[in-house]
Amino acid sequence: MNKVLPSAEAAVALIPDGASILVGGFGVCGLPENLIRALHVRGTRNLTVMSNDMGTDDFGLGLLLHNNQIRKVIGSYIGENKECQRRMLAGTVEVELVPQGTFAERIRAGGAGLGGFFTPTGVGTLVAEGKETRVIDGVPYILEKALRADFAFVRAWKGDRLGNLVYRKTARNFNPIMATAAHTTLAEVEELVAPGDISPDHVMTPGIFVQQIFRGEHYERRIAKRMVR
Repeated sequence: MNKVLPSAEAAVALIPDGASILVGGFGVCGLPENLIRALHVRGTRNLTVMSNDMGTDDFGLGLLLHNNQIRKVIGSYIGENKECQRRMLAGTVEVELVPQGTFAERIRAGGAGLGGFFTPTGVGTLVAEGKETRVIDGVPYILEKALRADFAFVRAWKGDRLGNLVYRKTARNFNPIMATAAHTTLAEVEELVAPGDISPDHVMTPGIFVQQIFRGEHYERRIAKRMVR
């Protein structure tokens, strides 16, 4: 099966208003830049975005936010995006902040077909409000529900036409688990190769989790913060 699409524009044409999207990356590392840019240009609105963070004001998901395309954010960190903070405080964008480990596990649970899991993280804090609690072996836990989405945007270093993916170093981050937890996973890759060119031992996301794939272009490869002495 050939899952290749000609461009990011063709990929985001599949996404309707009101969709929920898991977006890979950690800061600007491993960010699916082409898919986000194409979605920004298309103008799809009323989106629920699930991402570790909202990146920066002028790059990545910040583009969608400035264009009033995002209705709700589920993630762990918005500290580098002042616009997201302003909109959250103004009540124009709903923000659900989740501890980072819990966020990752909720996605993993969604990909594994689980309804949720019990965790001690957040017990006795605002995070626990309205959630089921249980004491197991004398330790209090709260129930966190699994996360799934209509679509996942993931970025890999290399992929083949069947959707098998290989990530490079820390750009791997949230991309592999997000690929498992969506109804439709759209993968952009820096290098698109023929089936068989990737050793089975090197595949990090099997093609069964990827519905569409394309070769991305014009990566900015930004640095989130440049530190000098």
